[in-house]
Amino acid sequence: MTPGPDLLSQLNPTQAQAADHYTGPALVIAGAGSGKTRTLIYRIAHLIAHYGVNPGEILAVTFTNKAAAEMRERASHLVPGADKLWMSTFHSAGVRILRAYGEHIGLRRGFVIYDDDDQQDILKEIMGGIPGIGPDTTPRVLRGIIDRAKSNLLTPGDLDRSHEPYISGLPRDAAAEAYRRYEARKKAQNAIDFGDLITETVRLFHEVPAVLNAVQNRARFIHVDEYQDTNKAQYELTRLLASRDRNLLVVGDPDQSIYRFRGADIQNILDFQKDYPDSKVYMLEHNYRSSARVLDLANRLIENNTERLDKTLKAVKGEGHPVVFHRATDHRAEGDFVAEWLTRLHHDGRSWNDMAILYRTNAQSRVIEESLRRVQIPAKIVGGVGFYDRREIRDILAYARLAINPTDDVALRRIIGRPKRGIGDTALQKLMEWAQQSGASLLTACANAAERGILDRGAQKAVDFAHLMQGFADAADAYPPGAFLRLLIENSGYLDLLRQEGPEGQMRMENLDELINAAEEWAQDNDGTIQDFLDDAALLSSVDDMRTKTENKGAPEEAVTLMTLHNAKGLEFPVVFIVGTEEGLLPSRGALVEAGGIEEERRLFYVGITRAMERLFLTAAENRMQYGKTNAAEDSRFLEEIEGGFDTVDPYGQVIDYRAKSWKQYRPAAPAPSAVKNTSPLTAGMAYRGGERVRHPKFGEGQVLAVAGTGEKQEVTVHFASAGTKKLIVKFANLSPV
Repeated sequence: MTPGPDLLSQLNPTQAQAADHYTGPALVIAGAGSGKTRTLIYRIAHLIAHYGVNPGEILAVTFTNKAAAEMRERASHLVPGADKLWMSTFHSAGVRILRAYGEHIGLRRGFVIYDDDDQQDILKEIMGGIPGIGPDTTPRVLRGIIDRAKSNLLTPGDLDRSHEPYISGLPRDAAAEAYRRYEARKKAQNAIDFGDLITETVRLFHEVPAVLNAVQNRARFIHVDEYQDTNKAQYELTRLLASRDRNLLVVGDPDQSIYRFRGADIQNILDFQKDYPDSKVYMLEHNYRSSARVLDLANRLIENNTERLDKTLKAVKGEGHPVVFHRATDHRAEGDFVAEWLTRLHHDGRSWNDMAILYRTNAQSRVIEESLRRVQIPAKIVGGVGFYDRREIRDILAYARLAINPTDDVALRRIIGRPKRGIGDTALQKLMEWAQQSGASLLTACANAAERGILDRGAQKAVDFAHLMQGFADAADAYPPGAFLRLLIENSGYLDLLRQEGPEGQMRMENLDELINAAEEWAQDNDGTIQDFLDDAALLSSVDDMRTKTENKGAPEEAVTLMTLHNAKGLEFPVVFIVGTEEGLLPSRGALVEAGGIEEERRLFYVGITRAMERLFLTAAENRMQYGKTNAAEDSRFLEEIEGGFDTVDPYGQVIDYRAKSWKQYRPAAPAPSAVKNTSPLTAGMAYRGGERVRHPKFGEGQVLAVAGTGEKQEVTVHFASAGTKKLIVKFANLSPV
């Protein structure tokens, strides 16, 4: 079939080719600013308008609810029937499938979704008495182990069989036992956690093929956005869904894979053509966001990575302003330089909203904030505590969860003392012991506290609490979500608790008002119950609408944005400052000792650069305070890789020689290629700094992760693909460059 002119004529030729892809697997490599979302939306619309695909057979998976809603909205302007499209996050899709079919694998109706704090509450209970878990081990550590295991589809038995003696510092068998107890406790409470939304869906598909077939009928054409950010569990879920019809189109960019710490596996996108040898590949390289000079810098940087699919961003815009680099005397002067340029640009007509300051770690924001405050530049920080993470919001939602699911012991423990009801820790411990011995829930124990003699003092208080929750349970089915939450807030005694907290309590009450607003707004767009609202609230990510509407409440209408490089992904600003381009910051210290760490940091810098639409400023400090001491800093290795793509300026904006420094140059000059291509066991002249690709006579090719010592005692840590990580004395290693 030929492309439909009405839709595809609005795309560039490569976008149109990708949008016209009909059946079979396809990989769309979409560079930064290349219009990937537009291409994806037009492809979906083209399937409906030109190829006659039923909208009810199209699935599009994104990583945020906001992105899914925007895609649905944009599609609705192109073709009819967009309301029938299945557009969601991986986790939202998991909720939908498990709510419909979870009973096939033992999930009872009304199961609840535990968040991070709920997980830690359970782990705090079960970790005692496990050999190998001492008092220094925190529930957070165990939660991290379990979450990582689930993202890799590992069961407690898989951890037991691991070849690693320690997992995150814990003995392997101790970690596995904690995981096993955690799963048992969660199952008894008819609950699942965030990771289960995907892993349990995968298990369901493996164990009940009929369910997989039923879901495949609803997802004949599958689209996955940001495929470079998928982990193993998400990869397997996608593979299963596409296994029958194989109409899978994935969109992503290996050069923007920056979430390995969350479990993302770049190999998923790099190996797509191996997984689907008959796949078509479409390369979107035309960048509509940034000027040519910004893109030249980005291309210079990222070509140093080896784990990528070759592409070069091509500017649609003109050459633009020169990229500016400034080396300040210290971190305070760095902040003042940024503030000075922000003031200049604003004076020339730039809105504060047009400008953003990006940094590698949140700790860097303090000095920048102080510099902006001194000259009264309004600023907002992205990445603080999210709305649904606030104490009062979590408390009221816990009331709602317990009203819906009376076996939710985690929710009960959170709220039984908020406000205080005369049920102390000792009484609660007795209730828990009775519940565990009887195989009953904590709420059942409260209801029977007097009749069964569970408590002496406080028995009636526990019974009263059980009656209160029974009243809320009756109301849950009778009230719409907003009205039900208002009922909880006004009748639980929670408002009296907040009134005692003064101004902070007033702020928390305003947040509860906003929670009711959120529920009522949700009900206007959704025909669902309080259970459905809680599901959506649990799935909201840090960039979703409900958080954005509340987190910046009271913020100035115009403000410079401060955020980490990770938080900046997916955003764009006319003017961008990237501060702290130094060794130990960008790349970070941790990256220097991790396999693939340098390449991921380079991708992170690349993401930051490609946020800039018109103007880009890079800064570093000669000296920076860390751990209470001011130490000499060293330029990032990445600056050497992009040298020639920027102008170095002094504090007054005058261009100077990048190499002209008034401070000591700590890094040795890189040797000429001929200096390192020798057969001497000493590998004379090789100036290792980390990140180099080398070859060993026995272990093959590897990458230098870290360097220690000098001269004949110099030692390098190298990760070899075939032999793992090795520490080698350079003098005897016989390494050669690759």
